[in-house]
Amino acid sequence: MKIKNYQTGVVSLPREAGPLTGGLGDGKSSTSDFVTIKIQSEDGTTGIGYAGFTSSVMLKPLKVTIDELLELTINQDSERIDAITNNLYSIAGAGAPAGLLTRAIAGIDVALWDLKGKVLNQPIYKLLGGAHNKVRTYASGYLWRNFDLDRLQKKASELIEEGYDAMKFRMGGESSNAKEIERMKIMREAVGPEVTLMVDVNQGWDVNTSITIGRKLEEFDLYWLEDPVYHQDYAGLSRIAETLDLPIANGEYHYGIEPFKTLIDHKSVDIVLIDLLRAGGISQWMKIAHLAEINNMKVASHLATEVLLHCVAASKNGLWVEHMPWTFEMFEEEPVVKDGYMILPDGPGIGVKFNESALEKYKHQG
Repeated sequence: MKIKNYQTGVVSLPREAGPLTGGLGDGKSSTSDFVTIKIQSEDGTTGIGYAGFTSSVMLKPLKVTIDELLELTINQDSERIDAITNNLYSIAGAGAPAGLLTRAIAGIDVALWDLKGKVLNQPIYKLLGGAHNKVRTYASGYLWRNFDLDRLQKKASELIEEGYDAMKFRMGGESSNAKEIERMKIMREAVGPEVTLMVDVNQGWDVNTSITIGRKLEEFDLYWLEDPVYHQDYAGLSRIAETLDLPIANGEYHYGIEPFKTLIDHKSVDIVLIDLLRAGGISQWMKIAHLAEINNMKVASHLATEVLLHCVAASKNGLWVEHMPWTFEMFEEEPVVKDGYMILPDGPGIGVKFNESALEKYKHQG
């Protein structure tokens, strides 16, 4: 099925706290900015995708890059996804998978997979192998560093009332190690022993701090400690992973496949986190998951919940899908969570549709 047309747009969805708002989730009003993508085949079937999770200053160059790349896909066979994306890397980036180019191609890759699923009338997770029919999920994007202890406890309790039995909260913003540990203690007391907890530091500590605090955190039964130090400090991550009994998770900041090979070869982590857009889309995400699998390592998703639900479900070694609400307003449907699991959609492709009213309402001005 040949590609005949495409359409892109730019949206800025409102959100509050997060690592991009001052770096520490300071609660200031912010936006999640995306380039939306629609690819239409010769029979009129349309696949959708998006690229983004960048600052607003990157939106214009990202859209220009996507538009130029999409021009190169016209009259190409839409089902030969690897052939298309390999060609785009070769022409536009001399084969270099990084930065803006990778994010742009990732969005195109997602739209091509959605189109393929619609043409074949199958959800993407089944086209990718369908290893699981449901996936464990945890609440993310709700428990930020700027929250004082009372607010942290209150929000955690609200999440439990909403039915979550696993959640991630942020550390790395306190003025002392003792205060960091107290934050962990209060959080565990708030949710009780049965709730699964993950901690994300967003590269906020050094190696020695990670080990010092990590040893204290072990008594609180954490599922993982995420990104304690700079993501390319492979030796430092290895030292942390070897020293602590606490599982270390890392990978969301890496672009393409090669850094994951280095991460795995250095035994720097216990759980591999893979970001959809930095990895290069669904195709590359799955290749990284397979690389982890042959090294007996588990994988989990980062952001892009409605897309990566399919990838985690298709991976034998898939553990968790992150329930992150930053993209939900773009779509008519939200992921469904039941008893701690995210339910896989029955519809073809991604299984969600763009909310055209929302895209118009939140159309980027600038």
